[in-house]
Amino acid sequence: METWVRFSAQSQAKERLFRAAQYACALAGDTLRRNGASAGVLASVRQLEAHLSLGRKLMRLGSSAEALEAAKRAIHLSDMVLRFCITLSHLNRAMYFACDNVLWAGKTGLVPTVDQEKWGQRSFRYYLFALIVNLSRDAYEIRILMEREANGKRAKGNENGCRLRADSGLQQLGLRLQIQLRLLIRVLRNNPPLLLDVVKNACDVFIPLDKLGLYKTNPGFVGLCGLTSSILSILTILHPWLKLKP
Repeated sequence: METWVRFSAQSQAKERLFRAAQYACALAGDTLRRNGASAGVLASVRQLEAHLSLGRKLMRLGSSAEALEAAKRAIHLSDMVLRFCITLSHLNRAMYFACDNVLWAGKTGLVPTVDQEKWGQRSFRYYLFALIVNLSRDAYEIRILMEREANGKRAKGNENGCRLRADSGLQQLGLRLQIQLRLLIRVLRNNPPLLLDVVKNACDVFIPLDKLGLYKTNPGFVGLCGLTSSILSILTILHPWLKLKP
């Protein structure tokens, strides 16, 4: 109960719940359409999805300032690569939230002259940049941990015998790939926060790719990706130790 109270008290948690519901509607709507649901039912689901999207935009008012503050904190990280990736990600998120605020003002009628298509494309562009940087940070973290794991194994001499058994160049290549794959699986298995972050970012990246027309999928797939990443985000809020740090 205490965990749920702490969860519901956070505005980010409420936004994540709305996000999960929004993408669940997208997934349900596509499933209903494929199964021949009536136009009235599909219109109701789309309307609910639009209301949830608008509610999320309201909850994200002011998030640009939070992202800028996070970028200022990231500047002081000692690791140069992490400092660059995390700072750049927060800056892109700040721009994404700013565009999102403009879209909210247009959708609510406060600024009716807003070009929804132009600002929507702009916001998804910043969102995509932020996700690409996040995935680059994940790849860097994985490489560091794999090197650390490999050095530990090499010190124990576990891999030397395997290398000696590889005669041809093709066998050596296959053996190296096998060793790297085992290292990757071991690293991700031993680091749940990193695994969750990789899966969450990988799911999220299909959303702006689809919206920008760079990699078209379908509403059901986008809904599934958004729902999956939302559930993973909720898990990191309920269990803070699952959130990748810094």
